[in-house]
Amino acid sequence: MRARLLSTISTIIVLVTVLAACGQPAAQQPTSAPNAQPTAEVAATTAAVPTTAASATGAAPADTLRWPVEGLSDLTSLDPAKPGDAPNNTVITLIFSGLVRLDANLEVQPDGASGWKVSDDGKVYTFTIRDGLKFGDGSAVTANDFVYSINRALSPEVGAFAASSHFGHIVGAQDVVDGKAKTASGVKAIDDKTLEVTLDAPIAYFLALLTYADTFVVPQKLVESGANWQESAYGTGPYKVKEWKRGQSILLEANPNYWQGQPGIPKILMPFTKDSETAYQLYQTGELDIEGSGQNPVPAAHIPDVQGQPDFKSAAQLTTRYIGFNVEKPPFNNVDVRRAFALAVDKPTLANQVLAGGVVAADRILPTGLVGTQLPIKPLAYDPAAAKDALTKAGFTDAQGLPEITLAYGQEGDNETVVQALQSMWEQNLGVKVKLQSFELATFSKNLDTTYYTPTEGLQFYYSVWGADYPDPQNFLSLLLHTGNPNNNGHFSDAQFDQLVEEADTLGDRTQIERRLQLYNQAEQIAIDKVAWIPLFYPKLNILVRPRVEGIVLTPQGLIVPDWSKLKLK
Repeated sequence: MRARLLSTISTIIVLVTVLAACGQPAAQQPTSAPNAQPTAEVAATTAAVPTTAASATGAAPADTLRWPVEGLSDLTSLDPAKPGDAPNNTVITLIFSGLVRLDANLEVQPDGASGWKVSDDGKVYTFTIRDGLKFGDGSAVTANDFVYSINRALSPEVGAFAASSHFGHIVGAQDVVDGKAKTASGVKAIDDKTLEVTLDAPIAYFLALLTYADTFVVPQKLVESGANWQESAYGTGPYKVKEWKRGQSILLEANPNYWQGQPGIPKILMPFTKDSETAYQLYQTGELDIEGSGQNPVPAAHIPDVQGQPDFKSAAQLTTRYIGFNVEKPPFNNVDVRRAFALAVDKPTLANQVLAGGVVAADRILPTGLVGTQLPIKPLAYDPAAAKDALTKAGFTDAQGLPEITLAYGQEGDNETVVQALQSMWEQNLGVKVKLQSFELATFSKNLDTTYYTPTEGLQFYYSVWGADYPDPQNFLSLLLHTGNPNNNGHFSDAQFDQLVEEADTLGDRTQIERRLQLYNQAEQIAIDKVAWIPLFYPKLNILVRPRVEGIVLTPQGLIVPDWSKLKLK
């Protein structure tokens, strides 16, 4: 989830990584290059295409990349206005694209727009639509298509969860969200080739924000063709839907009208796998070309087995795994209780022993490598004695008098291993017995939404993850912790925090970068001191990719393809 910078060319689509898969015992040993650099190119090998999720006989298909959607039994949506979670987003970004994209260095490059200009006051962006830009059906894309797509995402009928916050600074956007207008006055097609977007303030991260899926262009003809339009979805991305077998897989075929040229791999088969262990075993038996993602990496138990082998690739990520609190529910409405739980967590042990060093222990909310993390922060370090003191200060000496406490989590990756370790730490260091409650990932996501909209009926305490939708501190601090933001599931609220991030959000002049980052740094320290979250660790992008796959690059934002025409299977 989550400014993305400016630059010029090269074709890159952020393939926000997926989740996990379903079980069988292991066979063939994969291969590895430990700690590959974020921009190192990767490759892959193979075996037979899993049609339902098993069939490991025969040679690998020469025309099909086998890449699972991990963590889901089925996709919930292919609508880019409502990208939802990482697995859905991965597929969406293969089909749809927008005005700009991120490159391997996380800089903004042209995509559907060939270029842009920004007014002197930083409020007006003028984009030139790329010559020859077409949808998957061959129809030409104009500036009006982008106007339609932005207004559609804002409309209450569509119900796009994040659109109001992502487009919030476009003049007139809130009127559309509120149903007072059909179109935002700040979005205009000057002519077929020229799109003008006017903001109410200079926003440093605006171009980066446009790399996220809910800003992508969609074909009006397709979207309004009927309720089943997603079954044959196409956009301006490198692929389009050929077949969606509900509960089994989705098959994508190359878009012959893609502006950069037809992708070098004709098909991508994406079987749905519910957990990462299953996906790992399918990779071992030769049925997948890629296994693991940012949200569901190679299972920690298998890291020692695959490190040092050529198939194994690892890169830093702009992602934080954390414990969230519903501060509207006891006992977490008490900051001392939250502090007690935070101080009782041994993060180095969690990262280095429980998860086999496949992650990095977190000392702050912002993940390492994100702009702004060069400024220091004072963390809440592991201190069992101080944890007990904080619980006593809250009025719960020896954990007596606490209400029942339940930690909720989604069924993905190493989540069960992590929450069991946390459960043990809290019992050992605080004397608190924490119940665990697991949900399928889609249900867990819905429960988080409920926690925001109806906190008294929502989750009390939860283990979750946030990956940068776009690489800027705003995507973590403002989007997740500002009072009233729809992504602020736990209802953390602090007036000083809000004031700091509000000022930082609207410092769009490049001469104000240092001041902007200092404001975010001050806000982050408040969130840590008042225990808005317990940041636990920063996942690594630990994946397996067969040597037969050429053209994929690892970045802190996931897997990308700089040039789709050069994506190949050897």
